[in-house]
Amino acid sequence: MLNSFIQEGVDETAQTLEPEATEKTLSVLELIMNGGLGAQIIIGVLFILLFVAVYIYFERLFAIKAASKLDSNFMNQIRDNVANGNIQSAKMLCAQHNTPVSRLTDKGISRIGMPLEDINTAIENAGRLEVYKLEKNVSILATIAGAAPMIGFLGTVIGMVLAFHQLATSSGQAEMGALAEGIYTAMTTTVAGLIVGIIAYMGYNHLVVRTDKVVHQMEATAVDFLDLLNEPA
Repeated sequence: MLNSFIQEGVDETAQTLEPEATEKTLSVLELIMNGGLGAQIIIGVLFILLFVAVYIYFERLFAIKAASKLDSNFMNQIRDNVANGNIQSAKMLCAQHNTPVSRLTDKGISRIGMPLEDINTAIENAGRLEVYKLEKNVSILATIAGAAPMIGFLGTVIGMVLAFHQLATSSGQAEMGALAEGIYTAMTTTVAGLIVGIIAYMGYNHLVVRTDKVVHQMEATAVDFLDLLNEPA
């Protein structure tokens, strides 16, 4: 009985002396708010860049998707109309589809009767304009992909400079907890910049792939149209 009473007393004393474990949570909002005015400005700029990148990505994606739609029987109908001399019907068919491929075909139809070299040049010039329309604002996405990580890193460097300035002005008496908190708060700008850069980079590459498919489609249609004009009567 005495041993049991002593053991209980020891356990209670140990529990009393044991420091309470406190778990410190890490909130993204707290990191942003505690990062100072400079970090908040940089985070704000990165959020704006993220919004612009997402907007450009989906706007271009829908535009490219609409440009890639084409009836599989389109060239067969063009071939039949041109072979029968129904040039006006072929032009009306191109106007109904209103895609880069149909506009290139319409440009070629409007030049029928001219030398093939002139027709080919007209189609190539029209193709350049269509590619320019497809790639509209895509370069901005590439710029964001490269600039966002650098902007985030700039915020981290500024935060590190301020943290070490605090250490230097306090004659080495700065509290290490506050110093470490300032450092990891500053590094949130790099994390934010990398996230924005990765999203913009992936979106840019996806749009490039989709645009290349439309360009190849236009090139194949141009070749088919020139072959149609080269067919013997």
